[in-house]
Amino acid sequence: MRGRAYRQRVYSDDRLRSPLRRVGNRGEGIFERISWDEALNEVANKIKEIKQKHGNSAILLVPGGGNQGMLHGIIPHALMLHQIGGYTRMWGAPSYEGALFASMATYGTMMTGNAREDLLNSKLIIMWGWNPANTIWDPGTSLWLAKAREQGIKIVSIDPIFTDSAAVLADEWIPIRPGTDTAALIAISYVIISENLHDMDFIKNYTIGFEKFRDYVLGLEDDQPKTPEWAEEITMISAETIRNLAREYAINKPAALIAGWGPARTAFGEQYSRAANVLCTITGNIGINGGYAAGFMRSYYSRERILTGSKKKSGPFKPDDETPKRPRLQDNPVDFGAAPREESLYKLKGGTNPANTRIHYNDYYNAILKGCKGGYPTDIKMAYIAGTNRLNQFPNVNKGVKALKSLDFIVIYEQFMTPTAQLADIVLPVNTFMERNDVAVPWLGAPYYIYLNKAIDSLYESKSDLEICKELSKKLDIEQSLLDLPEEQILKLFTAPRKDIKSYNKMKRDGYFKVKVDEPFIAFKDQIEDFEKNPFPTLSGKIEIYCEHIAEKNNPLMPPIPKYLTHDEHYDSPIAKKYSLQLLTPHNKRRTHSSLHNIPWLEEIEPHAVWINPVDASKRNINNGDLVDIFNDRGRMRIPAKVTERIIPGAVCVYQGAWYNPDKDGVDLGGCANILTKDVYSPGGAFPLNSSLVEIELSPNNKLEEMQ
Repeated sequence: MRGRAYRQRVYSDDRLRSPLRRVGNRGEGIFERISWDEALNEVANKIKEIKQKHGNSAILLVPGGGNQGMLHGIIPHALMLHQIGGYTRMWGAPSYEGALFASMATYGTMMTGNAREDLLNSKLIIMWGWNPANTIWDPGTSLWLAKAREQGIKIVSIDPIFTDSAAVLADEWIPIRPGTDTAALIAISYVIISENLHDMDFIKNYTIGFEKFRDYVLGLEDDQPKTPEWAEEITMISAETIRNLAREYAINKPAALIAGWGPARTAFGEQYSRAANVLCTITGNIGINGGYAAGFMRSYYSRERILTGSKKKSGPFKPDDETPKRPRLQDNPVDFGAAPREESLYKLKGGTNPANTRIHYNDYYNAILKGCKGGYPTDIKMAYIAGTNRLNQFPNVNKGVKALKSLDFIVIYEQFMTPTAQLADIVLPVNTFMERNDVAVPWLGAPYYIYLNKAIDSLYESKSDLEICKELSKKLDIEQSLLDLPEEQILKLFTAPRKDIKSYNKMKRDGYFKVKVDEPFIAFKDQIEDFEKNPFPTLSGKIEIYCEHIAEKNNPLMPPIPKYLTHDEHYDSPIAKKYSLQLLTPHNKRRTHSSLHNIPWLEEIEPHAVWINPVDASKRNINNGDLVDIFNDRGRMRIPAKVTERIIPGAVCVYQGAWYNPDKDGVDLGGCANILTKDVYSPGGAFPLNSSLVEIELSPNNKLEEMQ
């Protein structure tokens, strides 16, 4: 439905038609139309001025996933800025940073899951915090889950929300208190270990650190056994349910535990992902058909084959000095040669760039407001924004407004006047993927590529990312650039290293290229079948239940084994007496983040509202459809209530992506969830997007028409 509705986005009357320059105060949304030449001259002059006065690190590149392809998106912007000396870039991905950190710490790699077809070999499938019917983890996922259900394979969904996936695909829904998933996973481990259901041969042969995890789980470390009864008080899952699930998972081997990223988007979310990784490990459900190594990402075939054309033998990663002597075209000069961040797993090859010149995405507003005096690596003066509605899509919007207003200059590439664009000095109209050529790489490792053939000419005065950067490069006095090449030649250069694309011309002609896969990919199959020749790519060469690299950091909030940790906006924190409801901000079926917010056909599918359980609603005299205010110390939102038993008591849900729209008093009438979320991050980089406490009350007028 999102694909069908995209035509309304392309032909929307609200599309930006020409470059715009701010003429009112920043944030007022008052702009004047200017020519492309005027706009690019102003941008180029500002970049030169800021570089000369403050250095390249004062330029902050703010990229996003709004344009996804091999050519358009961040690539032309980054290549252009590299050639003038670089920029400050951020680290951390809101979607998956916690899961990524955990996968690197445990397995030494990001590619950890089996191909979806292999689910038909499982005896049990656990969807933990995972709603693939809405989030579409490649187009085939729901099909394979439906086939598994038809085949009689039991599917269990664990989630605070009775999701569409739980309703359609699962045999059993186990509701859980938000942010307590780690406790449930550890209690399941307790049952398995205490009842001797763990796979000791697998543990001895392929892992290190089990004894330390066992001592924590059994309470030998801290005198608190992590029993199902202990977890029941925390998670709201009955001890009996925890025991039954633990036995089912351990006995019905092979079993696939698929740990979604939603529970990792919490305070200490990396602990949830690590706990899931370890649970898969101690049951021996790794490297076998029907199993699954819960981790960051799954694939359909070996990643080494994609880039080299041959199967590369893995082995323990040994840090060495492979750094080139000077920056290459793909290197950001500001990052080049920088020392690693203390919290990063810098000894491992993979994961997030560890340069200490980078700023965490959720610390971006503090970095702007405090700068070097606040301990940040630079004083930021300019934001160069492309492919993202940044203000809307990251936590603590009200602080974001303050931070962005403090900058000397903001340029943004956009298709609509988004909340972020309203704060810019120059707005450049970029075209849609329908109006240019590109190649799309399925980022979840599915075995195909798509040639995005240009369907229509660019509407109005819009240009592609590549066209804009080509023209801006000239005004920045860049004499020679990869961007000078024709679009077709650049695409051929970018696809050439991918040895699985046998014919670029065939892909262009057909619109896709399907990769032949001999058999479904099983992550770590080589390691399990011949460990001597194929150790894991960790520092030890084994699965690290206890991670020595983490232990070196000596940070109690980053334990070397997975542990359950509480935090300052959890159900048991003091502030819960004031704000007693846990806010969830999941993905919505009608939007792709914020990109499809303003599409009429999609608005009809599901009205934007806050989901609240009848128990919580009755305590507050709230009825279905009432206009309510959701608030905490960071902001206040006015939105209709959806009273439903599809969410557990104690939690409320505001789907992310709706556009921020404050009234004169600063109350958001657009329903932007990030008005209420917190701009901090966990030691491993996890974003606490589902770890904010709020309260709800009837709005002053309680009339929807008043808001409209």
